[in-house]
Amino acid sequence: MTLGALFLALAVGGGYWVYQQRTAQSPAVRYKLNTLEKASLTQTVSANGTLNPVVLVNVGTQVSGTVKKLYVDFNDKVKRGQPLLELDDALVAASERQSAANVQNARAGLELAEANEGRMQALWAKEYVSRQEYEQSRQALKSARAQLALAQAQNERDRANLAFTVIRSPVDGVVIDRVVDLGQTVAASFQTPVLIKIAQDLSEMRIDTSFAEADIAHIREGQTAKFTVDAFPNRNFTGQVQQIRLNPTNQQNVVTYNVRISVANPEQVLLPGMTAYVTIGVQQRDQVLLVPNAALRFKPSEAGDKPAAGADRKAGESTAGGSKGKKRDGQNGTVYVLDGEKIRPVSIQLGITDNRSSEVLGGELNAGDQVVTGENTASTGKPSSVGMRMF
Repeated sequence: MTLGALFLALAVGGGYWVYQQRTAQSPAVRYKLNTLEKASLTQTVSANGTLNPVVLVNVGTQVSGTVKKLYVDFNDKVKRGQPLLELDDALVAASERQSAANVQNARAGLELAEANEGRMQALWAKEYVSRQEYEQSRQALKSARAQLALAQAQNERDRANLAFTVIRSPVDGVVIDRVVDLGQTVAASFQTPVLIKIAQDLSEMRIDTSFAEADIAHIREGQTAKFTVDAFPNRNFTGQVQQIRLNPTNQQNVVTYNVRISVANPEQVLLPGMTAYVTIGVQQRDQVLLVPNAALRFKPSEAGDKPAAGADRKAGESTAGGSKGKKRDGQNGTVYVLDGEKIRPVSIQLGITDNRSSEVLGGELNAGDQVVTGENTASTGKPSSVGMRMF
């Protein structure tokens, strides 16, 4: 190869290298750009909750005993008054028979006292007995009546306890839990033991969830709530905010409030205990200028292009309680806009956000402007400051 051809090849290669370096530094190639447009925006708050039946009845026992019979099992539908299980009634039945015998004894004593009082009254009229003896007979009659009433009350209590050995359903519903088995002994003491749990109606459910205090001010009763469950990840369900409970919970200095959401479950595909991922739309804007949150987080790599302190406030930061997106109202931010072959910072005023885009309330931004959301990894390196050596 001649010396002229070598110089020509070096010149062409050097020119191509310089072209590549300049092209790599072009903002349209180096940066990821996003064209601004107007659209609708909804700000949401999110939290996790648990699906529960609207009415869950814990059926217990008022008497102690051994489980002798079981009439229902898991998922059985029951009617009000239907027997659920039966306890061994040997001791309770014996106590009832004893109290019934006491009633008979007290009734016989009353009959004797009535006869004595009648005789003493006749003798007192003829002055054959003293007034004191007559008053004593009347007192014995009153005491016999009281003894009969006491015996009858005890017998009614024992008969009620005997009836309590057959545990019946207090509501119409479905059995979702059975805690006891045949032969198991249950003891009714200061706290009634739970034997069976009955959900009254699974076609109506509720979600008990907790929202952070920063989000609770935006939630109102009657708002529509959307949620998903792990069992149906591709299906969205809807509910309605039923109640915001005023009793706060403080865990590790994070204050949350319980929000109850009513849910219609006509297909009964939602089951008690499922985890629900709830999202509530709290604010909405129609046809507003939107800026990507990635553009608010972007900062140029060159030190000379860095914005002033405080101008690169990040968007979309998380709040406590599991809700996504920092709720902003009139905060400021800085984005970089493509201006010819350069990018320039623009300060804007921000409104609501959905954690992906934010509302632009003010600033020198218009629909159609291109903002920088990041740098392309293939072109982030700085150009070399050492030129090609020419021979």
